[in-house]
Amino acid sequence: MSIQSDSSTAPIGYPETADKGLKGGALGLVSSVVVGMASTAPAYSLAASLGFVVASGGAVLAGVKAPAIILIAFIPMYFIAVAYAELNKSEPDCGTTFTWAARAFGPWVGWMGGWGIIAADIIVMANLAQIAGSYSFTFLGDLGWTSAAALASSTLWSTVAGVVWIAVMTYICYRGIEVSAKLQYGLLGVEVLVLVIFAVTALVKVYTGHGEPYSLHPSLSWFWPGGLDFGTVMAPALLTAVFIYWGWDTAVSTNEEADDPATTPGKAAVLSTVLLLVTYALVTVAAVSFAGVGTEGIGLGNAENSTDVFSAIGPALFGDSLLGKLGLLLLSASILTSASASTQTTILPTARTALSMGAYKALPASFTKIHPKFLTPTVATVAMGVVSAVFYVLFTLVNVRLLSALIGSVGLMIAFYYGLSGFACVWFYRKTFTSNLRDFVMRGVLPGLGGVMLLVGFVFALKSYAAVDWLTDDAGNNVTILGFGAVAVVGIAAILLGLVLMLVWRLRAPAFFRPGEPLGRRGHHDLILAGIPAVDETVRLPDSRLPDLVIAPDLSNLPEGATAIDAETGEPVERPRD
Repeated sequence: MSIQSDSSTAPIGYPETADKGLKGGALGLVSSVVVGMASTAPAYSLAASLGFVVASGGAVLAGVKAPAIILIAFIPMYFIAVAYAELNKSEPDCGTTFTWAARAFGPWVGWMGGWGIIAADIIVMANLAQIAGSYSFTFLGDLGWTSAAALASSTLWSTVAGVVWIAVMTYICYRGIEVSAKLQYGLLGVEVLVLVIFAVTALVKVYTGHGEPYSLHPSLSWFWPGGLDFGTVMAPALLTAVFIYWGWDTAVSTNEEADDPATTPGKAAVLSTVLLLVTYALVTVAAVSFAGVGTEGIGLGNAENSTDVFSAIGPALFGDSLLGKLGLLLLSASILTSASASTQTTILPTARTALSMGAYKALPASFTKIHPKFLTPTVATVAMGVVSAVFYVLFTLVNVRLLSALIGSVGLMIAFYYGLSGFACVWFYRKTFTSNLRDFVMRGVLPGLGGVMLLVGFVFALKSYAAVDWLTDDAGNNVTILGFGAVAVVGIAAILLGLVLMLVWRLRAPAFFRPGEPLGRRGHHDLILAGIPAVDETVRLPDSRLPDLVIAPDLSNLPEGATAIDAETGEPVERPRD
């Protein structure tokens, strides 16, 4: 449908949009890759996780083999990205794992797949908000406001700033996908540039003899995991590294807003993982080389540096000169922009998963509400922001050290729903993937291997995380819940909470869980054409194929005073009656 306003604005095109009312054609390949990479928050992810890959509890874990863990973690990520791309070709639904798992294994498994996405995003938002809040004051301190720098270590003020960041990014997501993606261009650009500067500076200092006494020259052996025990070292380190890569699936969660929903998101997912591998490998080698893996000073094995390796390395790397202070300023800015950007892009997939679940009656219908102008999920977006803020404050009140436990816990949730997507791909295409070699590899072998690798990692890592001494606080006390390691308890509790909520919803609204096909059959060829007028100025992306406004099939977002026109017949379309 096209629309005409009172000024008789002529329609200028009819891009495809999904029937949920989201804005179709808003994201091209470049925009989708930017959203996918920004969602991983490269600077924040490395700052918050690299220390846990190298060591845990003051004991060296992967050590100098950290680059090998980064490389190995890429393998299942790439395999699952392929699974996402293949599943998306058949059904570009913003529910992703929820929709595909429901298709493959039924409504119960599908619901838990959707919950995996929502739970992982809500859990990680607490850690993202904490980093964003703390670095807000660190950044102000680097600018010269010394009194503000002291607040970076204040739990109260960091929490307040973190909640503000959640509110701001929730509002940006509420305002539209173009606004969200446009912001990511700048944030990601700063982030990647600073990471490259960090890596180059560190390697130059090491090779010119200006590093630290414990600096190490890089070796190819760092990329081979030989000598590492799988159960106690590789598996937990692997899930931590998986957390570093996690987030590229946002490019697929926004599939219904892409210019080609069936192919663009899948390409963006695969490209994002490859680009992340290059970035992470470079920075990890540079960090290990400059700081070493010792347990003293700025060594990456020092437990005091585990929650933020960059703040430990930065002063020694850049020094006290004017250029050094500029380097520190850029480093703190990159981590701040990284955490804030990921706060925003974490809200995007969660809101769209909830939207899809609501559309298929797996959640309350209120989650399907779309803003009439911005074409974003209103209730789902706001609910994500509110729940994330409450969860963040709750965990901070219980024990601020629990925020560190969230990284491992999120790794468990990621392994759960990513692995489920891999198995869903194999089962979804089980009758056809043997028809040719390409489909056998891309729809069978790679997704299946990705699922198996994540399942094995989940089991072994869970055993390690459950150890009472896996996580300790600043005083050296074990951080436990009910006598088990807090990391394992938080991860399992999140899954069990999902089971409880699913059973409650089954009692309240059983329609989704009835035997048979839970979802109406739909493919990318069924996308609904919607018309566009040039009524309002909106933020536009350089690779967007979207004119100014897309009209939903039910006319729910039709502007006041405008008339919808059927694209084929040219006849006016009246708003359907209840």
